[in-house]
Amino acid sequence: MAGSRARRFNVALRRVAQLCAVLLFVLLAHITLVQAFDSHALNADRRNERPLIARFDHPRGEILTYEGTAVAGSRLTSGGPYLYKRIYRDGEVYAPITGYLSLHRSAGIEQAREAVLSGEDAKVKVRSLVGDGAEQGADVRLTISERVQWAAYQGLKTTGVPGAAVALDPATGAILALATYPSYDPNALSTFDRPALAEAYRRLGQDPSRPLLNRALHRLYPPGSTFKLVTTAAALSSREYTPSAPVDAPARLQLPGTGTYLRGDGCGIVRPTLAYAFQVSCDTAFAGIGLQLGQDLLRDQAEAFGFNAANLTIPLATTPSRYPQAMDRSQTALSAIGQHDNRATPLMIAMLSAAVANDGVLMRPYLVADVRLPDGSVIDRADPTPYRTAVSPALAKYLAAMMTTVTHAGGTGTAAAIPGMEVAAKTAPTANVPGVEDHAAVTAFAPAGTPEVAVGVVLEHPGDRAYAAAPIARAVIEAALS
Repeated sequence: MAGSRARRFNVALRRVAQLCAVLLFVLLAHITLVQAFDSHALNADRRNERPLIARFDHPRGEILTYEGTAVAGSRLTSGGPYLYKRIYRDGEVYAPITGYLSLHRSAGIEQAREAVLSGEDAKVKVRSLVGDGAEQGADVRLTISERVQWAAYQGLKTTGVPGAAVALDPATGAILALATYPSYDPNALSTFDRPALAEAYRRLGQDPSRPLLNRALHRLYPPGSTFKLVTTAAALSSREYTPSAPVDAPARLQLPGTGTYLRGDGCGIVRPTLAYAFQVSCDTAFAGIGLQLGQDLLRDQAEAFGFNAANLTIPLATTPSRYPQAMDRSQTALSAIGQHDNRATPLMIAMLSAAVANDGVLMRPYLVADVRLPDGSVIDRADPTPYRTAVSPALAKYLAAMMTTVTHAGGTGTAAAIPGMEVAAKTAPTANVPGVEDHAAVTAFAPAGTPEVAVGVVLEHPGDRAYAAAPIARAVIEAALS
């Protein structure tokens, strides 16, 4: 009897034990699922303060100019759950590069180099563990030159016109300046005061001048006459033209199949040489060349310079410049002078000159020179690499010589000239096509014989201040060479 009761009791115990085992298994499985698959979502949930507290509980790495000046760093707060706050020096000048780090968002280098700046990168963690064991971020040293960046930003700001300026080292691809105007102060977005932060986002987001827009990397403009570099390269590559070959340059050119005429303002000669047409930027001559070459040759040459190339990061993402597909003949003529649906970023406009300056080889642009631990040891260093072969070395020399005439007397880019130095340039002061947006653009490099810097400048709808683009390019060049 007792044995029967014991057996019945043991059956109940086994069932309870089995149920507990199943519940334990379900609990462990749920914990595993949460940790393995849902942890990212939980950490990203704005109601979860723990990741935010952890993010700001130690100093983040600094962002340095090439000379070593910190333009972004961490400062100990006076209290509260967040121990360290991000501080930006000359915020408006460097904002398109540094970006910002706020409670729930980041941009620029702060976002692109998050792992090393925060200390989450594996190499940074290992070095911290074998050191003093304190959690710390690594410093990111930029390729940006303080003098060149300042000249680019101040030049844009002085005009009061929205725009951007980019300077490159043509031999390496290092970005010496990347400025946009209007800009913003990242310090307004690094506050821990949530109402103030929300107000800053609202104000900047609703500002019609779009200060948060990185115009140098993401705003697409008609390249205008700066694109004549591409058209000239295509003409010379076709072997149907030479710099001294005469070209047709009528006073007016009717676009095929339309009632629209291009004006040949400034051409002066009905049959100038290609070199002269380039110097005075004769639209009818280059539109005619485009009609003769055809869209496929123009597109191939544009893509050799980097148009239509996706996924270029510097490490900031960039918007691809574009040369259009499937055009009719009138559109092809317009594309040859940088109009129709041609679009380029100011970075691309600088890259045009950089390719010519470097014997036809375009180096991949980059913004980060190296990554350093607080003790100064370098754990990552930039390795300059070729990005595109735009033209042959011989053709690059022809283009450089033609660009140099643009800054001589009679050329369209004399405002970019520097006494005692040969400057190579191509300018696009205003649109000469009915219904086309008017922007001023300049691409240039110097010294023409031994290039050290290539520049791209764009001003949006400058009106009577279109003349200011070339002086900005000149000031940036002078800063780079001083």
